[in-house]
Amino acid sequence: MLMSVAAAGIIIFFCCFNAVCYAQKSPAYGFVKQAADSPRASYHDYIIVGGGTAGCPLAATLSKRFDVLVLERGGSPYGNANISNLDSFIENLAYLTPTSPAQRFVSEDGVINTRARCLGGGTCINAGFYSRASRRELKDMRLNPKLAHQSFQWVERELVFWPQLTEWTSAFRAGLLEAGVTPDNGFTYQHLDGTKVGGTTFDPTGHRHTAADLLRYADPARITVLLRATAQRILFRNVTNQHKNPQAYGVAYKDEAGNIHEARLKGFSAGEIILSAGALGSPQLLMLSGVGPADHLKSFGIEVVLDQPMVGHGIADNPMNIFAVPSPEPLTITSAQAVGIRPGYYVESLTGFNLDAALLGGNSPSVPYSFQGGVLVEKLARPLSRGYLRLKNLDPEDNPSVTYNYFTEPEDLRTCVEALQTVMRVIDTQALSEFRYPNQTVEYLQALTASLVVNNRARSAQDATSLEPYCSDLVMTIWHFHGGCEVGKVVDHEYRVIGVGGLRVIDGSTFSFSPGTNPQATLMMLGRYMGVLIGNGGVEPSD
Repeated sequence: MLMSVAAAGIIIFFCCFNAVCYAQKSPAYGFVKQAADSPRASYHDYIIVGGGTAGCPLAATLSKRFDVLVLERGGSPYGNANISNLDSFIENLAYLTPTSPAQRFVSEDGVINTRARCLGGGTCINAGFYSRASRRELKDMRLNPKLAHQSFQWVERELVFWPQLTEWTSAFRAGLLEAGVTPDNGFTYQHLDGTKVGGTTFDPTGHRHTAADLLRYADPARITVLLRATAQRILFRNVTNQHKNPQAYGVAYKDEAGNIHEARLKGFSAGEIILSAGALGSPQLLMLSGVGPADHLKSFGIEVVLDQPMVGHGIADNPMNIFAVPSPEPLTITSAQAVGIRPGYYVESLTGFNLDAALLGGNSPSVPYSFQGGVLVEKLARPLSRGYLRLKNLDPEDNPSVTYNYFTEPEDLRTCVEALQTVMRVIDTQALSEFRYPNQTVEYLQALTASLVVNNRARSAQDATSLEPYCSDLVMTIWHFHGGCEVGKVVDHEYRVIGVGGLRVIDGSTFSFSPGTNPQATLMMLGRYMGVLIGNGGVEPSD
């Protein structure tokens, strides 16, 4: 059995709960408005660019003490059935228009990827798996463990649920343990070596909850959220004063009709501009505003505010590879619910989708193919390979050029091979035997999966028999790209942009690694954490 799937098609990873089509009703957010209805100039204590995974909890927290403006380039997640239902995950990612919640981009490595364009950010288009950063990761990020714990709990009260395990998931979990991915840690939000069941942002009826739900914590009298507000550049003063650092004082943004507005900090406010536009958007906007590698900026005619060569540098993506496992019987649709955690990599799974390749565009064949079965995936936890982001043009709506340099570090390739060997052992367990055709060996499944069209990279004849080229040639993304504004290089440990006043970056672009098995929990926590810290004047709670 051979399958041909568009590169975008494997973005079905982490499909679906079985749910009736449902569009979540919009909460009574009177402070959420269209940018076209905003004044040409407005003044605020804090201006947050990006109402995403970190931006929403950050804005909600700051609004308890300050006047906050959020500029979100996308629309609302509410009333959109594709976003609300995990069983519409394929349609959500495959629906590509200039204003759709999912914006596709292809890295220079030939891997098809997606970035979010919606209030709630990546929580509107992801798989919903919720797992906290480990204690070691929190220590590496220099975060106060007490405040981090309180911030995780703040998020979890509003939008995290226990998953309802399907027969496949239960078998997959047993297979992990049978294959030696121990101990069994049961259900937990904690990041623990072994096998565990994690949380989910899909409720028991299969409806998605996003970071936008955290705006329920906001003070409606002190917050304004503008949709379809695309930041064009950050406004600076003291640019030509050699005795003072450039000072951010506002943001120019464009509404859906193409009109330019300006949002500025209040004259006597100690507030700031905070970028929460994501691992692509934040370094891109810094460069468009004149903060970045001077020679690169000058090549586009951009006035250099600060020569900062580390902006866009060190960006990384966690490479993912898959094994497809056809099943003799239809499987209940499910998302990632259990995970095997090993030093260096993670193993997850999904099941129960019928994939129509013609639906997904891109390189799809004219003849649709359906697949009935499960998919096991491995993700590298901390890839050593690093790349860079550069501008393509001066349009902030366009994707920048991104090169991740997958597997340029030999250790990454060795870790991938080890991870795939674990996946093969899990597939070969007694626990998963009832969901497999008895005559299909793991070697057959490797060859089968190697026949998929999963990216735009060159292929080797050895893909079907050797794991090293299989890793490199069939590499995919799990959408956990990060870096470009790293702590210690572009921002300090309080996320202030080094060499610039009045400007912070708080999102995944500041990460040097992707925390937890999936980063959304830590990103939402970080938004809350930094909102509390900024609101307290930088004072952390005592341990």
